[in-house]
Amino acid sequence: MKHIYCISGLGADERVFSKFQFPLHEIHFIKWIIPEKNESIESYAKKLIGQIHHNNPILIGLSFGGIMCIEIAAQIKAELVIIISSIKSNTEMPLWMRLSGKLKLNRLLPMRSFKLIEQLEDYNLGVKSKEEKQMVHDYRKNIDPVYSNWAVNAILNWKSKKAPGDLYHIHGDMDRIFSIKKIKPDYTIHNGGHLMILNKSDEVIKCISSILRNKI
Repeated sequence: MKHIYCISGLGADERVFSKFQFPLHEIHFIKWIIPEKNESIESYAKKLIGQIHHNNPILIGLSFGGIMCIEIAAQIKAELVIIISSIKSNTEMPLWMRLSGKLKLNRLLPMRSFKLIEQLEDYNLGVKSKEEKQMVHDYRKNIDPVYSNWAVNAILNWKSKKAPGDLYHIHGDMDRIFSIKKIKPDYTIHNGGHLMILNKSDEVIKCISSILRNKI
């Protein structure tokens, strides 16, 4: 039995992986924790490693979770790293994000959820069904501002590590958060948005299953 550890996107939880089932693999979920003030992403990754209880795990990360998988794999040996709707390096980050980090715009405008922009946020995330809208609404409502402001700053100022050798990237060609124009994924999901893990889960799971089979 091999062990898969999943890390969700910013402020999300294991519900985004609810359809994951892979024969001969046991799935575990790494939970977000509240960071210390000005904590480095390396220090935060080390704390998340405390939730990993098996050697040589398989890491699967969604969006910011993908970045954290790369950070974790820089500190421990991982059999595989699979990132979904994420980036492998800061060079794949949109220009506006890199500029926002350099200019520290996120410090001037801390992350908050405003009713006026929720529809725009849903559009950028690729939210479609009522269930997805409700899930995203719950995440907005319950996210801790200390965590969210830290996470946004960590993303905007990420200095990417050397990508692990066994890293696979699954990305949608309609992702509005991390445009595929800057990304060369191993698997491309047609019409897949940032939350394709929910509304195109069968295709995402098919890609992951193919990767896992090739490693057996």
